[in-house]
Amino acid sequence: MRLPDSILRECRFLAGPTGCGKSAIALGIAEKLEAEILSLDSMAIYRGMDVGTAKPVLADRRRVPHHLIDLADPWEDYSVADYLIAARGACEEIVSRGRIPLFVGGTGLYLRSLLRGIFSGPPADEVVRARLERRYDEIGGEAFHAELAAVDPTTANRVHPRDARRLVRAREVYELTGQPLSSFHDETPLPVGLRPEHVVWLRPPRDWLYERINARVDAMLHAGLLDEVEALRRLPRPLGKTARQAIGYKELLDALESGASLEAAVELIRSRSRQLARRQHTWFRHLDECRPFDISGEESTDELVDALAVALR
Repeated sequence: MRLPDSILRECRFLAGPTGCGKSAIALGIAEKLEAEILSLDSMAIYRGMDVGTAKPVLADRRRVPHHLIDLADPWEDYSVADYLIAARGACEEIVSRGRIPLFVGGTGLYLRSLLRGIFSGPPADEVVRARLERRYDEIGGEAFHAELAAVDPTTANRVHPRDARRLVRAREVYELTGQPLSSFHDETPLPVGLRPEHVVWLRPPRDWLYERINARVDAMLHAGLLDEVEALRRLPRPLGKTARQAIGYKELLDALESGASLEAAVELIRSRSRQLARRQHTWFRHLDECRPFDISGEESTDELVDALAVALR
């Protein structure tokens, strides 16, 4: 399953690590290209998770139409296949209006799936999945990750020990088929002549990016992230495993539920956000379709908009 070639050729992609300023840049690019923005963020799909996912504010949504946000309640499962179906529908609608779909975000798995497609393997087996979820809870992420690495090292190398949903799915596929999940994916890009030509990822200096990430965490807290987490705790149903893993939410939820220090939780958010940025760099670097666009941190937003609009035109 992937986007049709006719749609893929119309799309533009602006990827980058968390905190690098891509959202503000994308607004300017969208205006120059007469584009509409599609979120490339696996956590922005959840309703009620706004501050911690840096969703566009109402003024930005009025300035440029945004798509693929607020697609599911935070207790629901939402797969990559679900995302691809929604992305195809949004792209077809945008193209029908004579405008350009501009994907913007940092979820490498979503980007690769858009560019190369996915094969999701066998259907879920609820009995096997429930048993594996219990085992994950009993032995913890690190031990469960080690068990997966013994049978599917390729998938284990790409999935973090805290990503319970993807770890369980990989083990489930192996138990149902005797084959690693990685064997169900076509990891090769399309032939050069068929690849999308407008895929760019922002590559900033590490120190500059880490300073921005730390400041961004502080800004989210000032903007009401803790209040948002408290509101999620009052929902009629608890957060699902996927939404619960979102950086910023998991750490504060764990602290509130255990009575641990909020200061320690905030420092953990900063640390894990920096780790996420490193993993995002790895994703983009390993996608042959992606062209790095180096930034120094000294450029103005307008300068970057002008340069990237040319690269993506």
